[in-house]
Amino acid sequence: MSAIHKSLRSLAALGLASWIFCSAFQAHAAGLKLEDCRLQSEIAGGGVAARCGWLSVPENREQPSGKQIRLHVAVVRSLRTEAAGDPLFVLSGGPGQAASDFYISIAPALARIRRDRDIVIVDQRGTGRSNRLDCAFPDESDISFSDPQQLRELTRSCLAKLPGDPRYYTTSVAVRDLDDVRAALGYQRLDLYGVSYGTRVAQHYMRRYPQRVRVAILDGVVPPQLPLGPDVALDAQAAIDKAFARCDSNAACKRTFPNIAGTFATLRNRVLEKPVSLSIPDPLSAEPTNTQLGASELSAAVRLLSYSDETLSTLPLLIHEAETGQPEGLAAQYLMIKRSLDTQIANGMHFAVVCSEDAPRWHEHPVSDADLAKTYIGETFMQAMRTICEQWPRGPVDEAFSSPLQSAIPTLVLSGGNDPVTPARYGEQVVAGLKNARHLVLDGQGHGQIAVGCMPRVVSEFIATGNAQSLDADCLKNVAPAPFLLSRSAPAP
Repeated sequence: MSAIHKSLRSLAALGLASWIFCSAFQAHAAGLKLEDCRLQSEIAGGGVAARCGWLSVPENREQPSGKQIRLHVAVVRSLRTEAAGDPLFVLSGGPGQAASDFYISIAPALARIRRDRDIVIVDQRGTGRSNRLDCAFPDESDISFSDPQQLRELTRSCLAKLPGDPRYYTTSVAVRDLDDVRAALGYQRLDLYGVSYGTRVAQHYMRRYPQRVRVAILDGVVPPQLPLGPDVALDAQAAIDKAFARCDSNAACKRTFPNIAGTFATLRNRVLEKPVSLSIPDPLSAEPTNTQLGASELSAAVRLLSYSDETLSTLPLLIHEAETGQPEGLAAQYLMIKRSLDTQIANGMHFAVVCSEDAPRWHEHPVSDADLAKTYIGETFMQAMRTICEQWPRGPVDEAFSSPLQSAIPTLVLSGGNDPVTPARYGEQVVAGLKNARHLVLDGQGHGQIAVGCMPRVVSEFIATGNAQSLDADCLKNVAPAPFLLSRSAPAP
């Protein structure tokens, strides 16, 4: 798998640009009208035939006759004439990414599963085509991001423009939507695959509707008891430190990039004091583009490149180039990451989740600004999140939502050994409450394991048998992180 395709798979928080073309042919499921359609992606390439439709649900579940919103649903039919009774529901990350945007990037990894089962893709409320809650927010390079007053004004402006009430876009509401879709499609039970934030949705559905879930796969898992936010910078720093240590332990990498951690620290301090202004060809259009490489652009590029072992393998070279007067490579990576984030993440839905479910618990998991300042991301991210969530209205969160999940549902938990956002210790926390689970950790991998090595076969076997303990996962022992790219003329890792 190429570095580009692998990074697209693993950057579940970013997703892929996709759109849907529907034909006039119509099919019917119980309470949900479906039409032939095709899911396609600009970035991943290719397309998948599906049947698409809309399901209307109350925006406020406590007012069933009030405002309705439409959920976009796509069903990728099994290749068998008669599919297995329980389909696989795909839940994407973010929060704020649409499942329809994410699915194309992992469709090849699910090909074995699709032989026997339908695959169902529901854009969670507030994402994609399900009443997307979005508005423009500055990134960390914008002065308004670090100015609390300007950020408060931008937050209020965003709230005024949203096409829905953000109080009703929490995970607790979304799992009720998911069960409505299941019922409307006529399925008695389902299988779940969730990645990143999608594992939070999956776990809460398992908690609320345990009789409806046959098996679950949690990929890059988020423990319910952990509030997202405070550990972001710490986990990102730990992952990059581990990568730099791996470079130092490799003779060729250490010889080419001696003391890469020190080089990175020097570069960060330099661009923190004085960002580098430059003009580079746009990574997609090749048009001259004015940009800069400051501390925030540097941290964004480094953090997202570290999501995949193959894109992470380019970092020592990119850092070395930037520190020796060639910052164009890192600047181009930043532009691509910013474009993808702007396109794929619905900010309104993102804050609806984080400010309702995580912000109220941040005091239970304190991380000091002094500790955050020691990381390459710094303290600005959490300071901005606190400012935004002070303004954001909070929505319903179910009782026991943040309690560790206790379940006997057969569950496969997948972790990357160098995941910068959901490290393997998170998987260990979740497995502790699961009576019928197995935790697979892939050496040196980043965020999202579904398409790594022989994992598609392992996952397919798990779904077919429903038994995690008997899985033959020895083939995963061959998985190793990609070797570091030592020069631009070297073969791609």
